[in-house]
Amino acid sequence: MGHDTTVGIPAAGVVLDADVTVPAHPGGVVLFAHGSGSSRHSPRNRTVAGRLTGVGLATVLTDLLTADEERADAVTARLRFDTGLLAVRLTAAVDWIARQPALGPLPLGLFGASTGAAAALLTAVARPDRVRAVVCRGGRPDLAGDRLAAVTAPTLLIVGERDRQVQVLNESAAARLGSVSALWIVPGATHLFEEPGALDEVAGAAAEWFDRYLAGEDLAMDGPPPDR
Repeated sequence: MGHDTTVGIPAAGVVLDADVTVPAHPGGVVLFAHGSGSSRHSPRNRTVAGRLTGVGLATVLTDLLTADEERADAVTARLRFDTGLLAVRLTAAVDWIARQPALGPLPLGLFGASTGAAAALLTAVARPDRVRAVVCRGGRPDLAGDRLAAVTAPTLLIVGERDRQVQVLNESAAARLGSVSALWIVPGATHLFEEPGALDEVAGAAAEWFDRYLAGEDLAMDGPPPDR
């Protein structure tokens, strides 16, 4: 597999487009789950992915909807909230990664944004032997419902300080998670983390979490991310 490759991932009867980046000597791989009408081209997730690649992690950014489904969802906004469908496809992507010679042996983490956060957590429950860590950005982990208690992968929930409704949902979800977890609140940030420095903090927090729980080396900090 090349350093930067676009591939097709078979998933429950469809083929999902994905961008795979593999740095030299990767210490792990992170699979991204987008949500709420976003795609693998999301500039926010690509910023985070670039940071992770920079600390030696491979990344897989995959669309969880086909092009036709995305066009339909732009009108109905129905599929983006179908966390069961998203989780089934994300789980298929996890299984695909396991079959790739360059990626399969690596410890795996998930990065979920918006409704993709629930899909990531549901996938962590479905593949507990594969998913080693989860990070959610501005996510809706509450949509995972009673499956939150079954999550065993260490989970970091990142929310903006001014995204109050989502913050409350994440606080409630954190209390129900069955795993090691932390809530990271980015000061002054709104839901899209568009404020100066906000997205850099998201990327840094994600890199630190994966350094600790995925790559197994604490390269960036001496303790777990503090609650804020």
